[in-house]
Amino acid sequence: MIDKNQLKKRESESIFQTYGRQDVVLVRGSRARVWDSDGKEYLDFVAGIAVNNVGHCHPRVVEAICQQAARLIHTSNLYYTENQVLLAEELKRLTGMKRAYFCNSGAESVEAALKLTRRATGKSKIVAAERAFHGRTLGALGLTYKPIYREPFQPLSEAAFIPYNDVEALKSAVTRETAAIILEPVQGEAGVYVPDADYLKSARQICDDAGAQLIFDEVQTGFGRTGKWFGKDHSGVQPDIITLAKAIGGGLPMGAMLAGESVSEAFQKGDHGSTFAGGPLISAAALATIEVIKRELLVQRSEELGRYLRNALERLEPREIRGQGLMVGLDLDADCKMLVEKALQEGVLINNTGEHTLRLIPPLVVTKEEIDRVVTVIGELL
Repeated sequence: MIDKNQLKKRESESIFQTYGRQDVVLVRGSRARVWDSDGKEYLDFVAGIAVNNVGHCHPRVVEAICQQAARLIHTSNLYYTENQVLLAEELKRLTGMKRAYFCNSGAESVEAALKLTRRATGKSKIVAAERAFHGRTLGALGLTYKPIYREPFQPLSEAAFIPYNDVEALKSAVTRETAAIILEPVQGEAGVYVPDADYLKSARQICDDAGAQLIFDEVQTGFGRTGKWFGKDHSGVQPDIITLAKAIGGGLPMGAMLAGESVSEAFQKGDHGSTFAGGPLISAAALATIEVIKRELLVQRSEELGRYLRNALERLEPREIRGQGLMVGLDLDADCKMLVEKALQEGVLINNTGEHTLRLIPPLVVTKEEIDRVVTVIGELL
């Protein structure tokens, strides 16, 4: 039995205090449910921050990890490994891109995209959106809008920030000196903001006209989260570069940056690298995750159950409901931070992205009954 209070004390003495944690020790998970150190069960509508798309500890992913761990865990990129090639080929098929670079997180995938853009264009000016979140490493941090994240670490190489979903603002900001526009097809950390149907198409045209690259940050919107394989698929727009992470590894840490024909030759040997990137173990997990998404029709399930979730939330009479697939944000009159804390006591894990905004991003294997339970708990707390 884990002593929660003792563990919290040990954590505070041993780990940098950079996280605001909820008062619970999680020890086990299955599908859309987790259990704490006291054996209490929770419905998980955070999914490791949109990571556990196939649910916690999916048997196929666990099996792939165990089999590969017994065979070969790590070699580095000094050598060829088959799983990495298989995964790159699969991602090319799914995204329509030309080449993949593997890394270990979403922020790293954005860093790789920035380096590739600079290598391909010889330019450094980036246009990003207000409310955007692209990571907290120094390069990615310059593209992340929230001043509280950026200001303590300035000076940074910062983007020009323009309002999201505003075509005229994009046109005004992009010049022949612009290296790239970076956009989330749906803004996740901001509270799930979905752009108008033609916004991403306009961004593509603006980039083409100015000779700039278009980067889509699909770290949160990838692998079925929005009811399509990728957020870009709703608009049919193909970017020059796409960044991926979160759900790609079935719960293990992984990222990827993929590039289209126009920039796929820009990186040369030695331009970029990572010791652990695309190793045989994590690639096996990612291949199994993609297999599960296909076999269990989780992309279609996300679209259907996302619609069901948004309809169920209507009875709460929120200020606004936004979303695509099982990526849903809602604005409430309530103190959402307090609501999240109270929901924990009722056996529900949810997340607030603002004082009056909740974000619901459950595993794509969630059931209608589980959705009903979570909506009921939120309604009772309201």
